[in-house]
Amino acid sequence: MSVSNVVHLPTIEEAETAKVSSRALSKYANNDRLSLKITANGGGETEDLILPGFAINMLLEVLTEMSKGNAVTVMPIHAELSTQQAAELLNVSRPFLVNLLENGGMPFRKVGSHRRVMAKDVIAYQQDIDTKRLDALDELALQAQELGMGYE
Repeated sequence: MSVSNVVHLPTIEEAETAKVSSRALSKYANNDRLSLKITANGGGETEDLILPGFAINMLLEVLTEMSKGNAVTVMPIHAELSTQQAAELLNVSRPFLVNLLENGGMPFRKVGSHRRVMAKDVIAYQQDIDTKRLDALDELALQAQELGMGYE
């Protein structure tokens, strides 16, 4: 599987279908595996399919986002990203990301003059930043409580 820049925003009909499907699938979200019967539009040929629990939850997340009209991307963890793709994933500018890479904030490799970043490293960086952000908010809330600023 490759990383694609193709973005498909669901049509109104696709979003509605995703909403109905996500509601039906949500009843089974806590199962370890799920057996499904697949039937194509014509209704002729059917096939049995077994999904592992993690795939059920991923599919549910995809359908939920589609029902809201959002585009969804699935990316393998070992995908190699360009600096533009990595910056978009982190919601930062490409120059910010390049500076982060050059200052050792995240591993990368060069292919000719182009930098490449592993998706798993981008995700790890994002999780680390999120953790630090939440820790800082917890600390601020604690200080506010200690100072009697109305946060309880």
